[in-house]
Amino acid sequence: MSATASQGISIHPPHIHDWRSTSRVTWLCGISLVPVVAWSAALYGWPAITVWLASVAAAVLSQLAVDALRHRLSLADGSAVLTGLLVATAMPPGIAPHVPAAASAFAVIIVKGVFGGQGSNWMNPALGGIAFAYANWPGAMREFIMPRMLSGVDGLSASTPLAFAKDLASSGSARIMDTIHQAGYPVSALDTSVTNVLNGSLFEHLGARLPDGYVDILLGFRPGALGESALFLVLLGSVFLLSLRLIKAEIPVAMLVVFALLSKLFGTGLPGEAVYGGDALFALGGGGVLIVAFYMATDPVTSPASRFLALFYGALIGTLSYLFRRWGGHPEGVAYAVLIANVVMPTLERRVDPLFRGLARRRPA
Repeated sequence: MSATASQGISIHPPHIHDWRSTSRVTWLCGISLVPVVAWSAALYGWPAITVWLASVAAAVLSQLAVDALRHRLSLADGSAVLTGLLVATAMPPGIAPHVPAAASAFAVIIVKGVFGGQGSNWMNPALGGIAFAYANWPGAMREFIMPRMLSGVDGLSASTPLAFAKDLASSGSARIMDTIHQAGYPVSALDTSVTNVLNGSLFEHLGARLPDGYVDILLGFRPGALGESALFLVLLGSVFLLSLRLIKAEIPVAMLVVFALLSKLFGTGLPGEAVYGGDALFALGGGGVLIVAFYMATDPVTSPASRFLALFYGALIGTLSYLFRRWGGHPEGVAYAVLIANVVMPTLERRVDPLFRGLARRRPA
């Protein structure tokens, strides 16, 4: 018996037990999206359900094919289901099922499977599949329909608020929400009622006024991708993820703060925005910014482990998202912002992270 053991000191190495295994985190993230799936189905009916089913089914079948080639089964980790769900969040309701199916297959087989499977991918698989869909079916990815509870029928084509606003001429210093509604963009009766109550009970006493339309954006009562159909549920899901510490708060916080500040200070390029008077809430409410911030930019495989670098990483995504929204060809540039950050992340870890660590060591106690 060694001297250490005879003195009653354990010779076994310490062990850290954490309930947040990879599979549990993945399944919990997927579960947090279930309310979004249900709400979009209520808004759009079968057109939305078909997209969710096609995307998830293609992801699962693709994972089975990859597993068969490797002689192992990995469906239990939930990554294929989560990838299919996330791919579907970027899809317009009613899009042909082969588009989300092909995007999910590309994400699972090419982005993840070819590079070694779970934990080996160099970019977020879901965003890789979404970019694949934008590249191959750009028109279909921008064909949106009105929620049936507003139009009374299924499949009525309509523009998103962002797309509608970009087609308008400048209208002086009017707020963007007022501008698009004066131009004929619809507002639900619920939005009008809630907005009137909020203005009468709160904002008027503060010397402010809430324009019509924000309640519709929050509840998904306007055209958009499936992941934008329930922003209030996406926010609730983010609270769930953050409270269980399933994601790093630094990434979405830095991303959204930088994106909102740039939108406020320099405008979003939409009509009616004065210099230093951009509508940050309007910018945050479209283009998939929120769901990308909390569910894709925070992917533990493709995001930095260091919390110092996570802030820098999130700020980089926020800056790129703003630039693509401001001067890009379409408002969904946030997906490409994250993919670019994924590509440069290894360089950031080699070059930038040591600088942060060095500064932290120099700080006086």
